[in-house]
This record gives sequence, structure tokens and C-alpha cells, in this order.
Amino acid sequence: MTCQLMRPGDWLVLTVAACALLALTDRLWLASGKPQSVVVRSGGQHAQEYSLATNAIYTFVGPLGLSEVEVRDGRVRIAKDPSPKQYCVKQGWLARPGEAALCLPNRISIQIAGGRSFDSLNF
Repeated sequence: MTCQLMRPGDWLVLTVAACALLALTDRLWLASGKPQSVVVRSGGQHAQEYSLATNAIYTFVGPLGLSEVEVRDGRVRIAKDPSPKQYCVKQGWLARPGEAALCLPNRISIQIAGGRSFDSLNF
């Protein structure tokens, strides 16, 4: 019965609206850009910023000891950390803009910069 109420122009409007919604979703939400660098903070202060294009391991000193930040193939992770529960190490590889790993006991954090990122604060 509902198909009889829909005319060809109605179907055309629905089709155009659905295509526009898919195109906007892809352009504004999914295409967040390529990550370009990783920002490392130590003790809440901006410590360093490194390119994700170069594979390397960087070491930072925190209150508990040494933390290792590994950059490989456009991704980054905290490879080693002296924190007791190892949450930041278990976080694994970060690859999208805005992603972060925090080692709170050792006061070291990493965040991927570049491109666009959306979260609950700036959505």
C-alpha cells in the first residue's frame, strides 16, 4: 500500500538524498586525512614532534624510568614503559589522526597529529 502512495518523483528525491548523505559522510567523516607526525609529551609539556615517515625508536625519561616510542610504517606505539599495568603498551599501534596513548604513572603520552580528527569534544 505504501508503494502506491510513492510517485516516481518521490523515489527520485529519496535516491538523490541518500546519495548526497553517502557522499557527505565519506568526504567529511571518513576521509580524515593522512597522519603526518606524532607529538610526544613528558610531564604534561610538549617534549618532541617526530615525522611518521621515518622508522625509529625514541627514548624518554619519566619519573619511573625510560619509555620507548616506536615509529614504523606510518604508525606509532609505546613499545616499552616501566608503568606497573602497562596500559599504554597494550594500547598497541596508533595510525589515525587524534589517536593517543597515555602512560600516566610515567607521565609520557603520544598523540598522532595531522589530518582532521573528530572526538566528543570537537565533533
